[in-house]
Amino acid sequence: MSVELRDLRKAFGHVTALDDVSLTIAPGEFLALLGPSGSGKTTLLRVLAGLEFPDSGEVVIDNRSMHGVPARQRGVGFVFQHYALFRHMTVARNIAFGINVRPRHRRPKAREIRARVQSLLDLMEIGHLGQRYPEQISGGQRQRVALARALAIEPKLLLLDEPFGALDAKVRKNLRIWLRMLHDKMGLTSIFVTHDQTEAMEMADRIAVLRSGRIEEVGPPAKLYAEPASIFVHEFLGESVRFSGTVADGRMRVDALPDVGTATCSPSGPAVALIRPHEIGLLPGPGPARCERQETLGPLRRTRISVLDQAFDVLTPDGMWTPAVGQTCRLDLTRARVYPAADDRPG
Repeated sequence: MSVELRDLRKAFGHVTALDDVSLTIAPGEFLALLGPSGSGKTTLLRVLAGLEFPDSGEVVIDNRSMHGVPARQRGVGFVFQHYALFRHMTVARNIAFGINVRPRHRRPKAREIRARVQSLLDLMEIGHLGQRYPEQISGGQRQRVALARALAIEPKLLLLDEPFGALDAKVRKNLRIWLRMLHDKMGLTSIFVTHDQTEAMEMADRIAVLRSGRIEEVGPPAKLYAEPASIFVHEFLGESVRFSGTVADGRMRVDALPDVGTATCSPSGPAVALIRPHEIGLLPGPGPARCERQETLGPLRRTRISVLDQAFDVLTPDGMWTPAVGQTCRLDLTRARVYPAADDRPG
């Protein structure tokens, strides 16, 4: 099932939640919506689900305009962050709810509903929990029940609003691996809202990074991480170390490191260089950088470096040369990405 968003706008009073959002999601794609709080992620998901309607623009699902189409008629599965299970219903009845509320002429027979519910329980690996109540099962199990309920109506489009937000780290990791496998197995188109960069990078085919109601950049996770088009995306996706400087004659000179520069296609003028901690090179010899402390993290070594009033971490494979604590060294910033300082807008 394909999805197309065309020039969506949505405001709540004087607050603009979506500002001219356009995006196409391919059939079978797993797309993550990623961004800080207030960026418009959940509003966009609710507009897709029919729980909110845009002030202007259009949502097209499976080549059909959703203008005026209510949520119950969209055939979309929605998984909420806090499960939204009915406490007075058993797990099995929760899963069957979306089928049971259909008009009688569209509702399967009772035995077919029971068979579908049991099939989903088994698929979710909670086949023995059908007669329990939500308060009698764990958070991870409740999330599986919520997912089974969304799938019970046999949607081709699955929307997930930070579904793992209430779970601990280990359960989150196990569930996101399992969910990605389920997505592939069932041939779904899935749109997943998260504020967790690692979650998005691990699960998604593409990531749409939102900022202040707009899509800042869309692309495959590896490309967004390695070649972000803006300062915002670079700093939002993973750790970044920032240096200010000036570009002249195709080269940026760093203010705090007069002897350090990097080639760039950025236009001449004030600039910002951003580099990942694992991309910084540490070179022996007297220099402006000083090692403040070190620690080994499995196969990596984290070295705390200070330059004037700036301090940052550098990650290197364990065994590679690093300065001793108190020793100075030189820096290699050739892998930095350079952006015009004028692009450094507040997030």
